[in-house]
Amino acid sequence: MTLTYYGQAGFGIEMNGKQLLFDPFISPNPLAKHINIEEVAADYILLTHGHQDHVVDAEGIAKRTGAKIISNYEIVSWYGGKEISGHPLNHGGKWNFDFGTVKYVNAVHSSILPDGTYGGNPGGFVLWNEEVCFYHAGDTALTMDMKLIPMTCPKLNFAILPLGDNFTMGYEDALIAADFIECDTIVGCHFDTFGYIEIDHDAAQKAFEAKGKKLILPSVGETIQL
Repeated sequence: MTLTYYGQAGFGIEMNGKQLLFDPFISPNPLAKHINIEEVAADYILLTHGHQDHVVDAEGIAKRTGAKIISNYEIVSWYGGKEISGHPLNHGGKWNFDFGTVKYVNAVHSSILPDGTYGGNPGGFVLWNEEVCFYHAGDTALTMDMKLIPMTCPKLNFAILPLGDNFTMGYEDALIAADFIECDTIVGCHFDTFGYIEIDHDAAQKAFEAKGKKLILPSVGETIQL
């Protein structure tokens, strides 16, 4: 599977021939200034919650590509008011799409849309088909609810976890989260975008290595194979 990192919590992932785009925060991000947003592909845009650093480019990309929004009911309804189609989910629910199954799972965070509209409860996504299963946690604290994922979903091949601290869990808690979700390959996100969430890459890597886990900290714009 190919992942392209667009910065913050944004990823482009191809799944069963469809282009999935997660939490696009590209145009205002100085670390992503080399990315041409007009070339970012999307058949579906998955939004974990409503904060600007996760949704700011969703409207423009959706209108350019015709992508469908997948998120909670409140966020999908908000985009519906902008004449952008979507599929609403709520916590614990799942739906079979043409690329695979998506389950919306709990996150401990907050959520408000850029214009101040209530963004519903934040969440994360577990996606799977016959070839792969992965988890994008969105923004979250460490939570015992993560232990439900291996109980209710197929075994994870990898997980995308925030580890920048301050607004989400730091890498120490992300390492515990990796145990909770029973996953040994972790792709980090929500780090280094601004001062509050800058991390010590070497310390994070060593902490994961000491527990026999692989931590990938991609550069913005980097494409990786998993």
